[in-house]
Amino acid sequence: MAERADFPTTVLLTGVGKRYDIVSAFARHAFTVAVDPNPLAPAQYAAHVRVAPPRIDDPGYVGFLEGLVGEYGVGAVVPLTDLDIHVLAAARELPAFVPPAEICAAMFDKYRTHETLLALGLPSPPTVLPGTEPERYPVIVKPRQGSGARSIHHANDAEQAAFFAAYVAEPVMVQRAMGGDEFSIDVLSDLDGRCLNAIPRSMLESRGGESIKGQVLDDRELVELGRGVAEALGFRGPSTIQVFRDPEIGLAITDVNPRFGGAFPAPMYAALPGRTYPELIVRMAAGERVEPHVGAYRSGHYFTRFYEQLELDAALCPTGRSMLQAGAQPVTYSSRDSRSQPSPVEPKRTG
Repeated sequence: MAERADFPTTVLLTGVGKRYDIVSAFARHAFTVAVDPNPLAPAQYAAHVRVAPPRIDDPGYVGFLEGLVGEYGVGAVVPLTDLDIHVLAAARELPAFVPPAEICAAMFDKYRTHETLLALGLPSPPTVLPGTEPERYPVIVKPRQGSGARSIHHANDAEQAAFFAAYVAEPVMVQRAMGGDEFSIDVLSDLDGRCLNAIPRSMLESRGGESIKGQVLDDRELVELGRGVAEALGFRGPSTIQVFRDPEIGLAITDVNPRFGGAFPAPMYAALPGRTYPELIVRMAAGERVEPHVGAYRSGHYFTRFYEQLELDAALCPTGRSMLQAGAQPVTYSSRDSRSQPSPVEPKRTG
């Protein structure tokens, strides 16, 4: 069993939930403590230590985390969910890789995000609140504090927009329905707010607000937009910026999340050796100053995600039995396959 002394530092991950991919990536480079109140949260089983905390709204939540920081010598606290980012940002005693508290609050409210982006000269689609007529239809009616693509509705006219605004049981906003392709940009910033890298990807298919299929892109315009957004907002740590390239209005930012995105594998596969985002966070947590290398990554490859599972015994300990074989099999195409059969191509290095 790995010990704290085997690693340069400790990373504490909160709200780990199903993010087994993120937790296991950190556990390869740092002693990793996973914090989640659910004993069946699968990602905690990839960590070296798993801990059940108080509720996020419990007055003792921050103090509980401070105790873990002291006990395990934690150099970085990284949230994996939206729910406690603002709490960590306000807790100055914690070594949290999150933006300033006022920026976290603005990013948690999508209408405030829109206003903040415009104030900084950054592109955001035309957006209004219910009661104000949008400049054109169709529009998207979505919660101001939504996540996971929850309660998002397409409206073709004023009647539909009014219906959905009343139907959704929380404050909403009305945003122009964007055309063109949708992209995400996975960004990492240091604790001084410098963008270290920005890696764009296509969003070929999504489920529940998470991208499950996509391609890492060599797109300088998206790279520079990611850098510009992260540095203008003073981000610290990971962030994900969702963008449309609309044929009429060009690039416009539809969502900004100061945390890792759902398609975490994309920047992991794209990173050059020694420069995955978990490795860079571990190096910064250990006191190293990492220099920016914006635009230096591999592009052209695809990712496709799927569910995995763990078997636990009656005491909630992993049995170690796996239903899946180790690794994917080499691709063999049938002569009857109607799909095009691509030739193997090495991803290219950009930057």
